[in-house]
Amino acid sequence: MHSHLRFENPPALPHEVVVQMLERALLDRSAEGEAASALVGTALNDDDADFVDHWCVQIGTRAAPGSPLLGLAGLCLGHAARRFGRLSDEALALAEALAARAEADPTDVDGRASDGYDDVRSFLHRW
Repeated sequence: MHSHLRFENPPALPHEVVVQMLERALLDRSAEGEAASALVGTALNDDDADFVDHWCVQIGTRAAPGSPLLGLAGLCLGHAARRFGRLSDEALALAEALAARAEADPTDVDGRASDGYDDVRSFLHRW
């Protein structure tokens, strides 16, 4: 008998909850799993483009080298580009930098950053 796994995207949480979870993960790597879910839910379901952009940049610039949150931040920037059709200049530069780091050393930043940068280039034609 096969069990069928069902994946559901995490929901957007209230901003204060997201901030608390992300800040905690930046200080305590054991909280990264919970923070990852919060970041993905925000990128996919929160309608505040500036909030999504800001927190992807915060995670992508402040997470420790080798943290899975780095690649995830890059991926989430791709989601934001697709959903909103825009990113801040800082977010654009970060998406490119994270993808370059992933290419140079996948133990530093995982390949999801490259996938996110592909989305950024696809959905923001000026790149």
